[in-house]
Amino acid sequence: MTEETSAMHIAPWMHVTTPGGGIRLDELLPASGSVHVARLNGQDMPDEIATFQKFDETLKFPEYFGWNWNAFYDCLRDLQWLSSDYHVLIIESAESVLSADEAARDEFFRSLWRAGQRWSYTKRPEGVTLSKFSVVLSCAKESASSLAKQLGELQTPSSF
Repeated sequence: MTEETSAMHIAPWMHVTTPGGGIRLDELLPASGSVHVARLNGQDMPDEIATFQKFDETLKFPEYFGWNWNAFYDCLRDLQWLSSDYHVLIIESAESVLSADEAARDEFFRSLWRAGQRWSYTKRPEGVTLSKFSVVLSCAKESASSLAKQLGELQTPSSF
């Protein structure tokens, strides 16, 4: 995990920042190709149903989406219906996502982590760490370190 200005890069596909933070667009966007950017607000996702609904609306999940965490992950690792080469997911107020349901919150972040990891295992030129699926979690400054720590814990094999 590296920290520069107000941005923490947890993995090539996972970033935590604060409003006005320091993630540069060229770190997330490819030099060429089509990019789908989806923007959500964590305050609109207090529970599982609202979370699934917001992602369904924003990413246009297929009709067969099963409204559970396995189906959520399956859709995130596919995204072929969006016809884009790259996907950037921005979640503002990320500290508010599923804040009253710790188990669901863990599943949510684990699903994002696994999807990013899955998308990152693609062949790329030497030295390029750009992922085809990037997640930017924007949160209040006082929440950034704890969110980054929670995401960092997902790197351990026992979290899967």
